[in-house]
Amino acid sequence: MRYFRAFRNTHYLADHFGCKMLAMNRILVIDDDTELCELLIDYLQPEGFAVSAMHQARQGLACALSGEHDLVVLDVMLPGMNGFDVLRHIRAGSTVPVLMLTARGEEIDRIIGLEMGADDYLPKPFNPRELLARIRAIQRRSEARRLEAGQQTRAEQLTVGDIRLDPGTRTVVQNGGNVELTTVEFSLLHELLKTAGQVVSREELTEKVLDRKLSTFDRSIDVHVSSLRKKLGHASKGRERIKTIRGVGYLYTQAAP
Repeated sequence: MRYFRAFRNTHYLADHFGCKMLAMNRILVIDDDTELCELLIDYLQPEGFAVSAMHQARQGLACALSGEHDLVVLDVMLPGMNGFDVLRHIRAGSTVPVLMLTARGEEIDRIIGLEMGADDYLPKPFNPRELLARIRAIQRRSEARRLEAGQQTRAEQLTVGDIRLDPGTRTVVQNGGNVELTTVEFSLLHELLKTAGQVVSREELTEKVLDRKLSTFDRSIDVHVSSLRKKLGHASKGRERIKTIRGVGYLYTQAAP
């Protein structure tokens, strides 16, 4: 909380009681810490965001599923229903980007959140500048995906072994069946397939997939790789599909035809 006090001002224009927002950069904050919500609103509004805050999990979930917001900031610790349950319900009905707030030091919370489909996480307490940077990184990734989808054609599909990835429709087919991936997992697989048979560093994957520099204790890309492995399984003859190259990065082991 101490990080925010220097940035607080008297503006408080967000709607705390309804979901309807008219601005383009619409952020929904779901957190029972009312003071934190006010401080987030005060900091983000001058940066061009329209922010609404909900303090109850079920009300926040309804707003998140309303289609009226471009991004959700979701706290793990909520009364009545925890943030993981809220995230699971959101992912069942929406692809809206979700940034989760976790307790400092609770790495397991971050891993679970990412595996369940969160786009990013930020441990509390946090510097508001970092929150703003994470939000803008998610926005850039979302915009890049929209542009990519508009530019790609079916001729640009990637087929590597039993996997066919279509950037235009953002679909992945494995042995004739669709594979449900989060937006981050799709981008990660796309990068790995483009360089199948070659090692890609963690730094490069973090920059291309998460749109940020890799920091010393950032394990986000590793969690996404782990989740992708579980969904795709092993390659032919039980061979490891995505191989860890210790101290370097990852290798998609099936070379492109």
